[in-house]
Amino acid sequence: MNTRMVTINTDPMKSGQALKPYTDINKLMNYVLPFSERMTINKGDIVQYYEADIRQCLVLLSGSVALHRRGDSVVLNSESAPFILGVSSQYCSEHLYARALETSDVACLPMELFNQIVTNEGLWEHFAKLLIYAVSRVYEHCSQIAQLSAYDIIRLQLVELLQEPEAVRLNTTAAAYIKSRTYLSRSGIMRILSELRTGGYIAMQRGVLLDIHHLPQKY
Repeated sequence: MNTRMVTINTDPMKSGQALKPYTDINKLMNYVLPFSERMTINKGDIVQYYEADIRQCLVLLSGSVALHRRGDSVVLNSESAPFILGVSSQYCSEHLYARALETSDVACLPMELFNQIVTNEGLWEHFAKLLIYAVSRVYEHCSQIAQLSAYDIIRLQLVELLQEPEAVRLNTTAAAYIKSRTYLSRSGIMRILSELRTGGYIAMQRGVLLDIHHLPQKY
């Protein structure tokens, strides 16, 4: 597939990715990595939060994952490295699970040990900023799909998709990406994508999003 560097020629809606607290995440990682065990997970693998009934904290070193809700498997959020998984859902993990979007490297350590390191090293401010970011990302997504029109939802998801790592974007059709994150019907998604492509608002090849051109605010 012929790909190129893309530029969004529209007023891209503010994304939580732009507010990701990289400095705070890296600070936390520097303290916990010496006590962790590293492993590689393959694309499509479910990230396990427990090992022998011990709750685990997972540090995403490379790659990306999607956070799913159990029951309907709707994607609530997706994150790329660096990130720390599980710390914002320590008491509700049975309702959520994560799946690798590409081959990814992670480091694992017991959640209790992670919390103890945060306490001993006075890392609460960095931890709080990570929590605020993680919760805000999920809240932003849920608010969007609950209140907006079908077109508004698709517009937002297209912008999010274009910001995904290339390894994810080029191996995921736009329709599949949007369907996994919303309650919209596949036929409705395909219709709007087809109309946007015909109108020259987006460029796609074999269903994969390549570029966005002046997405209209209303459609």
